[in-house]
Amino acid sequence: MTPTIERIEVSLFTTVARTAVDPHGHRHPSPAHEVQEALLTVTDTDGAAGRVLVQPDHLRSVVLDKHIRPALVGQDPLERERLWTSLARRQRGAHGGLTDRALGFVDLALWDLAGHRTGLPVWKLLGGARSSAPAYASTMCGDTTPGGLATPADFAAFAVQLVEQGYRAIKLHTWMPPVPGAPSVALDIAACTAVREAVGPDIDLMLDANHWYSRTEALKLGRALQELDYYWFEEPMEEASLSSYRWLADQLDIPVIGPETAWGKNFTRAEWVTSGACDILRTGTTDVGGITPAVRTLHLAEAFNMDCEVHGNGSGNLALLGAGTNGRWYERGLLHPQFDFDEVPPHLNSVLDAIDADGVVRFPLRPGLGDDLDLDHIKSHTVRTL
Repeated sequence: MTPTIERIEVSLFTTVARTAVDPHGHRHPSPAHEVQEALLTVTDTDGAAGRVLVQPDHLRSVVLDKHIRPALVGQDPLERERLWTSLARRQRGAHGGLTDRALGFVDLALWDLAGHRTGLPVWKLLGGARSSAPAYASTMCGDTTPGGLATPADFAAFAVQLVEQGYRAIKLHTWMPPVPGAPSVALDIAACTAVREAVGPDIDLMLDANHWYSRTEALKLGRALQELDYYWFEEPMEEASLSSYRWLADQLDIPVIGPETAWGKNFTRAEWVTSGACDILRTGTTDVGGITPAVRTLHLAEAFNMDCEVHGNGSGNLALLGAGTNGRWYERGLLHPQFDFDEVPPHLNSVLDAIDADGVVRFPLRPGLGDDLDLDHIKSHTVRTL
């Protein structure tokens, strides 16, 4: 008898974090403090389970009870395309908060479940186009912390450290509100110039700029980046304005990459390609609603002879790189000179995406997504189950 989905649970548990988010949503180092995380578990009638760490705000009880459980319980968990479509159609007029991110978390859990049922890592289920990928170091946003990322010289010194660790590519996130004086095109150019001078011509560099520059500000910054031989220019304007990105891409030689957060899953990405709003396409499991639509986006870009870079780190995005080779890098971070990214938090047993001396990440061989979860810690620190 074909196993079906029996139950869907979200466990809220406490763990320790050494970063915190500012009022505008940007992450910075902080003293160690207790935080609440969440684990989504989808279990079938044979007892196989798919698990993924999630953001609690996107999987509240109302979302689970109104949308996710009615659509999934009793269904074959291997029929991911059908289940994804069923959930996506529930978003039309949904007042229960079924976001693309929530949809993506469920899709990731179903892929993890499939990996555990077959005994294979998800990147192999996606085709196994490769078993490793070079990582680029993705910095935290600029700050005002002494010895942090407070000045162009700080960014330059940190870039040298990253190269010494093995990275062959670095992406900067410069100063954004609420940092005083941010955003500033002049300060962004100064930081990008300092980093290029510090690491030399052989390291690929990218900039993820302030997301609400005007057209003229974005053009000025983009022209400076192309003079510095940066590899790409990311999200300098509101992404809802497709015509602004087409206008920008038409005037720059440096590749414009996008969209990052634009709502609309793979459908919006198709509009960006056909309108000429980007030179490199962008996707990610939390941006487009899971692995299922992200794979569609990779193949869409491939059909137009375009690269499609995967946005963000984590097991789902690492597995996604097994679906094709037109996404060059794995985004590793966010990184900061005062934060040890490789320190293992209590709810994990090991780091998923360690880099070697050449800056390469080897894909995990564990079944499923590959997260090395400490389930005993999560169980003993669970404060509530939804």
